[in-house]
Amino acid sequence: MPQIHLDESTVERLDALRIDDEEYDEIVNELINIYEAEELALFRGSDVE
Repeated sequence: MPQIHLDESTVERLDALRIDDEEYDEIVNELINIYEAEELALFRGSDVE
């Protein structure tokens, strides 16, 4: 599995999002899903004339 290194401020921001000792990978996956959903909504919104 790839490893990444985060600076302290990023870890603090992730810690602020954690619920009940949620794992970092769960938080990151959730953030990616939100980003993809917003991207899809923006893409579909641009199809409206």
